[in-house]
Amino acid sequence: MIRDTIPAEELLNKARAVGQYYGFTPLTSLTTRARWSARAKTGYPDAVTALALDSVAETVASFLRQCQNAACTPNQRQPLFIWHTNIAPGRSAQKKATIQFHALGSDRAIADAVVIRALLALVRDLFHEEPTVRINSMGDKETRARYARELSNFFKKRSGMLPEECVTLSKQNVFLAAELAILLDAADDLPAPTEHLSDASRKRFEDLLEYLEMTETPYELARTLLSRGSVWNDTCFEILVGERRVAWGSRYNDLARHFFPGAPFSAIGAVIHIASEGSVIKKADPARLRFSFVHIGDEAKRISIRLAEDFRKARVSLAQDIGVESLTEQIHLAERRNSPYLLIMGRKEALEGSAILRNCATQEETVLPLLGLAERLKSFA
Repeated sequence: MIRDTIPAEELLNKARAVGQYYGFTPLTSLTTRARWSARAKTGYPDAVTALALDSVAETVASFLRQCQNAACTPNQRQPLFIWHTNIAPGRSAQKKATIQFHALGSDRAIADAVVIRALLALVRDLFHEEPTVRINSMGDKETRARYARELSNFFKKRSGMLPEECVTLSKQNVFLAAELAILLDAADDLPAPTEHLSDASRKRFEDLLEYLEMTETPYELARTLLSRGSVWNDTCFEILVGERRVAWGSRYNDLARHFFPGAPFSAIGAVIHIASEGSVIKKADPARLRFSFVHIGDEAKRISIRLAEDFRKARVSLAQDIGVESLTEQIHLAERRNSPYLLIMGRKEALEGSAILRNCATQEETVLPLLGLAERLKSFA
């Protein structure tokens, strides 16, 4: 039986652990650094206020506003991978808990893959069942406009065969009409958005599927999984436990640009909503991480995604920044953690099935095979 309510402390602890191993920084640590700034807090931009936001989009917009107020501005060189929750140590538990994972500033498929893997790991931990990942792509603005025309033609040509409420709704919003047709099991011949992807969107979607397959991430293609309106774009996915959706995610470039204007901006995120329970949550002292894992190149990145679960299950005190591609930036982040050991993997090591362990105090290096790496690291802990 699927859990309907989960203790807030369990939610917080498990989200924190997943964030650490998959390279997501808690938003609270970024907002804490910004408290000494005189920057005035702002509300939603006018363009966002005018949008009809669903519950997930409203949650994401609130997250973006907090990032904006904290002056968290990512870019292609230094993307931000952030996790966030409305559960706070030292405060009473929320009746409805929210956990989010976001990648800001990266338009590469690895960002989508890392968000999906992190959510998948957390859902497994919370519900103790094997979840299902369903994934689709709605494409960019060009694709959505083309797909909207195809849907409009679909409802016009089949108006005599489809439920009347679907046909009526299609005159106002073809995406909502398509969702209703799916809900009423009247979507057998519904056009698939992936059949109308632009070249750029098709390439992005193919890259993501390759990442998922190369990292052995289970997924299903879901032609009837749609995202509505102008808030979402390209990748959309849901995670199911049994028949129940427990997480939803998508790219939301256009929504993010309202909060970070002036430059092209890429963003993907996912949200879990779950009932929680419990009294005041104790504040945990941050533990010093023994290992920082840095990697460069697609081969090493794919391996690091797979290894994240090995490290987590073995409870190795390790952190990494999978989505950050710059080796210099990864080392900078590792130095801030002040870890005694640096685990390094480049393309050469990835192809050879090894990693280099460097003692930061002595600069001594040891080459370790990837097979059984998590257990070997315990001897250095």
